[in-house]
Amino acid sequence: MSDPLFDLSGRVAVVTGGMGQLGQVYLAGLAERGMRVACFDVAGGDVPDGARAYEVDVTNRDSIAVAIDAVTAEWGIPHLLVNNAGLDSPPDAPAEEVGPFEDYPEASFDEVMDVNVKGTLLCCQAVGGAMAREGRGSIVNVSSVYGLLSPPQDLYDFRRAQGETFFKPVAYSVSKSAVLNLTRYLATYWAKQGVRVNTLTLGGVENAQPQAFLDAFAERSPMGRMLDAREALGAVVFLASDASSYVTGSNVVVDGGWSAW
Repeated sequence: MSDPLFDLSGRVAVVTGGMGQLGQVYLAGLAERGMRVACFDVAGGDVPDGARAYEVDVTNRDSIAVAIDAVTAEWGIPHLLVNNAGLDSPPDAPAEEVGPFEDYPEASFDEVMDVNVKGTLLCCQAVGGAMAREGRGSIVNVSSVYGLLSPPQDLYDFRRAQGETFFKPVAYSVSKSAVLNLTRYLATYWAKQGVRVNTLTLGGVENAQPQAFLDAFAERSPMGRMLDAREALGAVVFLASDASSYVTGSNVVVDGGWSAW
């Protein structure tokens, strides 16, 4: 028998960045639990049963508005918004993007902040505003331990040992830190309208990184490994469900103990 505290059946969710590694986990996991899930992403692709894909640019207010109007017409006002869409410098980023801080390109900073901060804000305005008018809802803003703590640059010593100039860029950390206080602001702003807003802060997610990086990460992690993407789902289910009915403005940290020392 299912636990009514965690029963999500019949509810509606919006997951941004649903075609990404974590997004796919959220789409499938929420759909399996009976939610009707709208995937907002600029990329196309297959979605699981119970989900529907919408081509959405989260940095564009009109794009979001068209999609949320379609979702609402089909399924009603969402009960859950997972702001998962995010941008970081890819492994093949240009040299100037992963070079010294002093030379970090302004355009790269703007691009990351546009998606990670403005995109989250715009989706909160559109979806969270509808939730507030309905008098209920839960928003989960996905952040990172690099929004709490500085990236340890020595994790990337293996790249420098290969002759590369490499520093973990600044914009991702700044953007994910901003998400934390956007959550706190909205949690207090919408509390009396019944909309809960929380941050989910994740540790590093394993995604076929070089073995040298995995080894360096494991040495620093209390649990000795990176996060398996599937391990991020439980916290989302908790924050989506009635089990967290008095939880708002919180930061749920799923990092294997990374921030504990």
